[in-house]
Amino acid sequence: MVVIGKGLGGGVLPLAAVIAREDLDVASDRALGHYTHEKNPVLCAAALATIDYIESHGLVAHARALGRYTLDRLKEMKDRHPLIGDVRGLGLFLGIELVKDRQTRERANDEAEAVMYAALSRGLGFKTTMGNILTLTPPLIITREQMDRALAIIEECIAEVENAEG
Repeated sequence: MVVIGKGLGGGVLPLAAVIAREDLDVASDRALGHYTHEKNPVLCAAALATIDYIESHGLVAHARALGRYTLDRLKEMKDRHPLIGDVRGLGLFLGIELVKDRQTRERANDEAEAVMYAALSRGLGFKTTMGNILTLTPPLIITREQMDRALAIIEECIAEVENAEG
């Protein structure tokens, strides 16, 4: 089963879907009600156009390749920065886990927030998850050069926070 959302509507239109194998469809024989916000043909046309664009421009393969490259760069960054406890990701959905101590794995929540705001002041926005994981979810159309710039900003900010901690 796969649940998809923002990307299906091109990041602009409110559209989501649940895709499942037939044997997982447990509600096909039930009428769950009818709502004014469902079955919108304009949104369906937008979703089809989005899917067509993703396929015709090879964005899945691009995300896979750039994600591997980025994860390798993040692993190198981890070797240089003790604040980074782990890096992980799949495609362009990436996480940088910040810890106070790699042995105890104590979450570095304040440090993650400081890195996030330092990056934001440099024009790079991302979220934190669970308080200490920098969550990177760039658009599928990001270029390698743009990713390199984002990684440079993140590394600058991590170094800045580490130096402030002493």
